Amino acid sequence: MSQEEPRRPREGQEPRGPIKYDDVFNVSGGLASKAVAPQDAAMMRIAETAAFGSTQPGGQAEVMRSAARINEHAGLVSRGDAAADQGVTITGTEIPGGRIITESLDGQVVGQYVQVAAETTTQQGAITVGQALEATMQTIGDKPVELSDAAAIREAEMRATGSNIVTQGGYAASAQSAAAYNTGMIGDEDKIKLRDVLAGASAALPAKAVTRQDAEAVVNAERRNSPQLTTHPGGVAESMETAATLNENVNIK
Repeated sequence: MSQEEPRRPREGQEPRGPIKYDDVFNVSGGLASKAVAPQDAAMMRIAETAAFGSTQPGGQAEVMRSAARINEHAGLVSRGDAAADQGVTITGTEIPGGRIITESLDGQVVGQYVQVAAETTTQQGAITVGQALEATMQTIGDKPVELSDAAAIREAEMRATGSNIVTQGGYAASAQSAAAYNTGMIGDEDKIKLRDVLAGASAALPAKAVTRQDAEAVVNAERRNSPQLTTHPGGVAESMETAATLNENVNIK
């Protein structure tokens, strides 16, 4: 259980100024006065997903995401903004019967709690392609699969496997089929969603750590196949970019 409960912002209420880090966490110094930024929230989300298999209910990633969304909707930050120069870290200290989990942002502790032995999962040193895909599923899993999503998933799978052959029954093939099926559907309720094609990616795909080159290739694939020539917020490309940044700057022990 968290020793310092984060203060969740109210999404239905527009802020008079940006929601800052000291509004939601007990932090000090330069970080305290900075607006909660979308890229910081994305990095915490990816880090928690890699460490625990999912973001923690009511935890730091959810709080940061809510605050960053409010700030962005109010026009106070941009989608690509990041405030934490030192990024995100999640560490585990072994104790009898479990371990102490510490989540830090820009070198300052924003959450700490005890995880009992039965709940302990293996934390990894780098975010894999499969974990990045599953993070997408958790963020926008209800999004219908489009051609741009399928292209991004295909590129991600090729990067993970090292092969440019689309495997029958694989994630790329499933996403392509889903996108083709959805093209003929009118209502979103009957369309195949991202959660339907990305489940289990971290276990099924080779444990290939996301590199900057991987992320750039996926971004290009998603953009080329988007009618707007853009990537989707919280989508496959954005998750891969965040994973690459974490792998470059963050040591998750």
